[in-house]
Amino acid sequence: MTNAECTHWFVRLAGALGAEKWQALEEGPRSRRPVMLAEAMARSESSVATLLTEITGLPLVADPRIDESARSLLPARLAESFQVAPIQIPDCVRDSRVHLAVSWPPDAVVDDWIAAVLRRPVCWHIAPGDRLQKLLRENYGVGAGSLDEESDPGLPVRQEEQTEDADAAVVRFVTEIISQAVGDGATDIHFEPLESGLRIRYRVDGLLVPVPLPANLSRYQDAIISRLKIMARLNISEKRLPQDGRINFRIDRNALDIRVSTVPTIYAESVSLRLLNHRKEAYTMERIGLGAAEQQQVMRALGRPHGIILVTGPTGSGKSTSLNAFLRQINSTDLRIVTVEDPIEYEVPGANQIQVRPEIGLSFASVLRHILRQDPDVIMVGEIRDRETADIAIRASLTGHLVFSTLHTNEAPGAITRLIDMGIEPFLVASAVEIVIAQRLVRRLCPQCARPVTVSRTRLRDNLASLGVDPVEAEGVESLLLPQGCDHCRGTGFRGRVGLFEILQTNEEIQDLIVRREPTRALTRCAVKHGMRPLALSGWQKVREGETTMDEVLRVITASDS
Repeated sequence: MTNAECTHWFVRLAGALGAEKWQALEEGPRSRRPVMLAEAMARSESSVATLLTEITGLPLVADPRIDESARSLLPARLAESFQVAPIQIPDCVRDSRVHLAVSWPPDAVVDDWIAAVLRRPVCWHIAPGDRLQKLLRENYGVGAGSLDEESDPGLPVRQEEQTEDADAAVVRFVTEIISQAVGDGATDIHFEPLESGLRIRYRVDGLLVPVPLPANLSRYQDAIISRLKIMARLNISEKRLPQDGRINFRIDRNALDIRVSTVPTIYAESVSLRLLNHRKEAYTMERIGLGAAEQQQVMRALGRPHGIILVTGPTGSGKSTSLNAFLRQINSTDLRIVTVEDPIEYEVPGANQIQVRPEIGLSFASVLRHILRQDPDVIMVGEIRDRETADIAIRASLTGHLVFSTLHTNEAPGAITRLIDMGIEPFLVASAVEIVIAQRLVRRLCPQCARPVTVSRTRLRDNLASLGVDPVEAEGVESLLLPQGCDHCRGTGFRGRVGLFEILQTNEEIQDLIVRREPTRALTRCAVKHGMRPLALSGWQKVREGETTMDEVLRVITASDS
C-alpha cells in the first residue's frame, strides 16, 4: 500500500465513527477490528469490507482463495498477528508481486514488516473479516502462530511473547483451541493420538468436525496433553490409568466449566473436554422445538402439584436442556425449586442447585434424602442411575412433590419398563409417572441458504417406510427444503439443532397395563391409540415444516434405535 493509497484513510473513518469509537477500534486487537466496526455501525462484515475499500481505495476480494505458491513465504506467526493471507487473483497478469488480503487496512508498521519478510513487491486487498479468518484457519491451522518455530528476529511478536519459550507456546496453543471451540459453538473437544500424530476434533451440532492444525503439531503432542492435565490438576506422571478432572476457563466475559477425561490408548493418552457455559442463553419450550399441541400436553403436566415428569433419550439428545426449559416455565417466587445435577449445565434464577460429587459421597441418592428435609415444592434430579435414586424420586413424587428427571431409554414407553426393571413396584410407577417425553436432536436447516428442491416420490416413500411411517404421508409432497451451504452456516447447510419429541401421557388404561407388567410394545400401542405421536412421525413433521431434512431424521432415529 503506497503512501498515496493510504493517505488519511484513518482520518476519514474516524470522522465517520466519532473519536470515542475510533479510539476503541485502535486499542482493540487487529483480528477484532472488523467485528468491532461492524457492531459499531450495525453492519455485516461483508458490508464493512465494502466500506473500507471505498475509504482506502484498495480492491475488494469478496471470496479470497489462498495462493499455495506464496503461502510458505509468509510465516504463520506473521499471518496470525497481522491477519494477512497471500491470495490468488486470477485476472491479474502474473508478475513478481504477492497479493495479500487483509480485513483491516495495513498501516506503516504492517507494511514495513511485510516488506522486510517477503522482500517482494506487494499488492494489498480488502477481504471480509470472517472469510479471511476462515482462510487462515484452513490453511495455517488453528493456533499456528503460537507454535511457529520461525526464529528470524525480524518477525513481529507481542511484547509479552518476547521471552516466552516452547512451553508458553503450548499454553497459547491450548488456549486458542478452546477459544476457537467456543466461537464455533462446540460442546466437546477431543484430543486423539494417532499413529500419524495428534488429531483434534470439535463436536458441533452433534457431529464431529476435524480441526485444521499446524504442520508441526506432532512434535508438541506430549506437551499439549501434559498442559491439559496440568490445567485439570491431574497427575501428569500417571499415564496408565484413566483420570477425570475439571478446568475453570475464562474467555472474554464468559466463565466455562470444562470437564476433562483422559484414557490411555495404544499411542498415548486421549483427552476429551466437555464445555459447559453456565451463563449461556437458556431455551424456552418453543425454542427447543415443541409444537403448540405438545406444549399444551407438557403444560398440563407442569401444572400438577405432584408426580414425576421423565425425559428420555441417549446421551447428547438435549434432555437437560428440556428440563431446564420446563423449570424456567414454572419458576416463580411461590415455589421452592431444588436441583441435583452432574454437571450443572444451566443456572436457573432463584433455584437451589446442587452439584453431585461422588468422590466425597455426595451422590444423587444421598442428596435426595437430605433435599426432602428442605421443604421443596419442585425437585429436579439430573439422572436416575440406580434403584435407590429411582425409589426416592418416585416416593417423593407420591408425597406431594413435583419431580423432574431423565432416563437413558430410546423411546417413551421404555422408561416405564426401565423403572420396573430397576426394581420399582409397578403400582408405584403407575401412580407416580405423569408424563414421559422421549427426544432426539436433529440439525436445523440454515435459514439463509436452504432452498426447495423437487423430491423423488419413490425415494420419499422408501425413506418413510424405513422410519416406520405410513408411505401415504408422501402424497401431495412435491418439494422439500434442502441444504445448500453458505458462510452463515460454515458451508454445512445447517445451523443449530431442533428437537423431535414423543410424548406419553399416562391414563387409566396405560396405568392398568403398567400394573400388569405388560411389555413396552403393548404400552406403545396403547399410547399411540390415545394420541402419542412416535419420534419418526415427529421427525417427518419437522421435515415437512422445513426445519430439517429426511437424511437428518434417518441418521438420528435409525442410528439411536438400532
